[in-house]
Amino acid sequence: MTNKPLNGVGIAITRPVDQAKKLAELIRNSGGNPIVFPLIEITALNDYRQFDAIISHIDKYDWAIFISSNAVQNGMPRIIKQTAKLGIPSNLKFAAIGPVTANELKNFSVKDVLIPQNRFDSESLLELPEMHHVEGKKILLVRGVGGRDVLAETLRERGAQVTFAECYQRTNPQTNCDLLAQLYNEHRLQGIVITSSEAMRHLLDLAGDTDWLKNIILFVNHARIAELPMQLGLKVTVANAAGDEAMLALVLGSQT
Repeated sequence: MTNKPLNGVGIAITRPVDQAKKLAELIRNSGGNPIVFPLIEITALNDYRQFDAIISHIDKYDWAIFISSNAVQNGMPRIIKQTAKLGIPSNLKFAAIGPVTANELKNFSVKDVLIPQNRFDSESLLELPEMHHVEGKKILLVRGVGGRDVLAETLRERGAQVTFAECYQRTNPQTNCDLLAQLYNEHRLQGIVITSSEAMRHLLDLAGDTDWLKNIILFVNHARIAELPMQLGLKVTVANAAGDEAMLALVLGSQT
């Protein structure tokens, strides 16, 4: 049998189950053993009255910014329903944090979406010229409950009126890291993929000051996510691009 680059390598993926599938397949095709260990679970809200009340005035907004594909999946069906009679207002412009989120919007017939060109995060979106000319503009920020406020704070500093439209929630389905510790002790876990600061906090909280976590590699997709574990002296490596292929390349590079 032909040797594959990740033969015998176990990689835990902490993304929500549905979002882990593609990377798991890429790892498996490279001979590795993907371990789906979600530290984030995306669920619908118990009550959508506030969200529906906000989007009932969507014709008053200049921009709708979607923070994630989850925001699109949970928010756009309700927006489409809300605007069924007249359609989405022609004056409403759309922006997204990156190409994955933009592609989700295209599934709802939103064709023209502003996205960053290099890194896909709030800071990169804010660097775009369109986000510098927002004085007096009304901006709808479609996101999950909570999350970072840097986008809203910066847009407000630039004179925009920003309203949060929260349409899903994130929870941690794990109560401990015993499975990961066991796999490490059995030499079946060599690395963990973490793609959000929230998931990283969950991992560090659950694992605590354990030796096994100090001896494996944490693969992250943004320097911001790497900051806290690096301060704790953990082994962290950062992908140089977004997407599952870039994360696979990062994992493969750790084996050379």
